[in-house]
Amino acid sequence: MEDQQRAPLFIETEVQDRIGYLTLNRPERRNALSYALVSQLKQALEAWKQEAGVRVVVLRAKGPAFCSGADIEYLQKLQDYSFQENLADSLHLMELYLLMYRYPKPLIAQVEGPALAGGAGLVTVCDLVVATPNATIGYPEARIGFLPAMVTYFLLRRVGEGWARQLLISAEPFTAEKAHQIGLFNYLVEPDEIASFVHELAVKIAVQNSPTSLEFIRKLIADMQDMPLQMGLEFAAKMNAHARATEDFRRGIAAFLRKEKLTW
Repeated sequence: MEDQQRAPLFIETEVQDRIGYLTLNRPERRNALSYALVSQLKQALEAWKQEAGVRVVVLRAKGPAFCSGADIEYLQKLQDYSFQENLADSLHLMELYLLMYRYPKPLIAQVEGPALAGGAGLVTVCDLVVATPNATIGYPEARIGFLPAMVTYFLLRRVGEGWARQLLISAEPFTAEKAHQIGLFNYLVEPDEIASFVHELAVKIAVQNSPTSLEFIRKLIADMQDMPLQMGLEFAAKMNAHARATEDFRRGIAAFLRKEKLTW
């Protein structure tokens, strides 16, 4: 494993208008994933988890690629790992995906250029994806005898079995237009407009929507899908009751009844 104390900073963080920006900063390596980069993403997300000054998180990248997947040198090291070492390494990435998927705040991916393998995984677990027309997304692991293991779970949820099979078994990347068509990308925006579009979208979500409601909605989406009908509806009813006991609910209903515009 890489020495975390000596690892350079692969992630830049910035907060603007209650939007937290996480920027992958390994452009010379096409923002490839390494143990250190994954660790730094986890640390940054954990730091903002309870930070009231951050309402929405945007994940973006420097350079022409969003993220090319695992670093080549990193992959070379994995060949000599024992099963237990490879399991620990896999769990490290799994923890990042799970943290993102269950994060209490909305996540927006700003994708300019290729998002491949583990990089495609980062995109897949975000709530909303804004991409440029030249962006691509793909899961090419099968070409090198690798396995798109953890991301398969989230990809199935996002686009369904049919498209997941095509993406994973063909190992061919999808264009931005195709990814938009199947729901992997939510918005296509020109390169010179994407930064302002993402910021405006994030600010609108932060200002117009209750942070407690957004947290509960993300929990409903994450947990309800695997429940039988009766259990799922009972879970939804309990979540509804919890939401009605929050300060956000009281504030929102009061503003609604007074016909006042509410800014969160």
